[in-house]
Amino acid sequence: MFEIRPNRTSSVKNDVLSGLTVALALVPEAVAFAFVAGVEPLVGLYAAFMVGLITACIGGRPGMISGATGALAVVMVSLVAEHGVEYLFATVVLMGLLQITAGALRLGKFIRMVPHPVMMGFVNGLAIVIFLAQLSQFGEKGQPGWLEGTGLEGSVIDVAWLQGEALYLMLGLVFLTMVIIHFLPRLTKAVPASLAGILIVSLLVIGLGLDTRVVGDVASIKGGLPSFHIPAVPLNFETLGIIFPYAVILAAIGLIESLLTLRLVDEITETRGRGNKECVGQGVANTVTGFFGGMGGCAMIGQSMINVNSGGRGRLSGITAALSLLLFILVASPLIEQIPLAALTGVMFIVVIGTFEWSSFRVLRKIPRSDALVLIMVSAVTVATDLAIAVIVGVIISALVFAWEHAKHIRVEAKEDHKGSTVYAVYGPLFFGSVASFLEQFDPRQDRDDVIIDFARSRVADHSGLEAIDSLAERYLNAGKTLHLVHLSEECRKLLHQAGDLVEVNVIEDPKYFVAEDSLG
Repeated sequence: MFEIRPNRTSSVKNDVLSGLTVALALVPEAVAFAFVAGVEPLVGLYAAFMVGLITACIGGRPGMISGATGALAVVMVSLVAEHGVEYLFATVVLMGLLQITAGALRLGKFIRMVPHPVMMGFVNGLAIVIFLAQLSQFGEKGQPGWLEGTGLEGSVIDVAWLQGEALYLMLGLVFLTMVIIHFLPRLTKAVPASLAGILIVSLLVIGLGLDTRVVGDVASIKGGLPSFHIPAVPLNFETLGIIFPYAVILAAIGLIESLLTLRLVDEITETRGRGNKECVGQGVANTVTGFFGGMGGCAMIGQSMINVNSGGRGRLSGITAALSLLLFILVASPLIEQIPLAALTGVMFIVVIGTFEWSSFRVLRKIPRSDALVLIMVSAVTVATDLAIAVIVGVIISALVFAWEHAKHIRVEAKEDHKGSTVYAVYGPLFFGSVASFLEQFDPRQDRDDVIIDFARSRVADHSGLEAIDSLAERYLNAGKTLHLVHLSEECRKLLHQAGDLVEVNVIEDPKYFVAEDSLG
């Protein structure tokens, strides 16, 4: 079951209006990604509708928007070119089944082990990709790009730029949209600024008869309801041999992008999504989409940021976005096709500015060189290849650095305080690789009757760390000692069994972080 009732962080009005804003931004994105994959525009639009609706209903992160994405489209293009669109639909079905399996095996928790520099690199890389994707809106339709003949034609920066008045008008409308979105919240928050920007600029273009490109110049979005369709491919091992490698890659990219976007929305909203549930939701969505003629999809960081920044927090925002998109296809295509691309480009530029971690420039000189290397490397690889490779590269480099610096050798310092209690200060992460060293540094028989273990400079990362704390608490209780655990996160306190009642709560000083644990995934 899913609920669309408003809660502490969402309201019906905010969810509906932000969902409508997202739907408007989804149209050109879905069409563009369909072109990238080499399929008809409606294949991308149907995917955006079905994946968006199903994940909004049963996914693990209310407020996150899913649909057809470029990260998946660039992998699909070779499959479609070599074998045709029916093989794509079969691949999307298998992709969804693999994602459901990942969720059933509770693999979603491992995304929380992705290091922070990798997360920052992922965000920066995707912000750059979103920015570069908007440059095509400044190009003349049907004209060869300025890299023609260099071997790099067709790339995202290969744009035959608009000239003269057309370029100035496009720039002016983009800038106007950005100004409205930036300053309107200072006057009123009754309407999402992004929606207001799109409507005002659209009315201005239509009212003054300005000659600028609109959604209808990209492609017609008129169509009917998606219909059930079993992919017309031979059901044999030869077909499986063709689609399985693509399905594995697409499933991995889809889950990585979705779960990293889930983490980003978690941090912005200060709530927690459920990674394993999101894996299942994405899988069900893609399986269904493959049977209804869609190209599949995953979470979209740009649209998710539009939704969250516009006030969308609940499932109703994603449901509204998906149903609005369907209405655009069925009945409102003449109106939607009149929206100027400049307005939607301005919205996406605001998303880029808000998504990019500008603080990364400031901290580059302050963080370890290894973290800076990871951050830059992940950003560059995300732009040059795709998200999955970038994250894998970042995690591998981080793991090598982690091993090199012997970070798993956790350090514990003991001293006595003015009350005669033994105080242990724990330094370093507590996880499966460091629990043995952690437990070896305590001797309940030699300690005083009152013992304090301070985790202010530590972080409990996984279930093994929790078990180590529980085991240690049991040893002290069996020795007849009084044990106090301080500076543990709220999640740690909830997940501890033997030691849960021994944790002392300090709302101001206690850290806030998540633990990779199945029961909360």
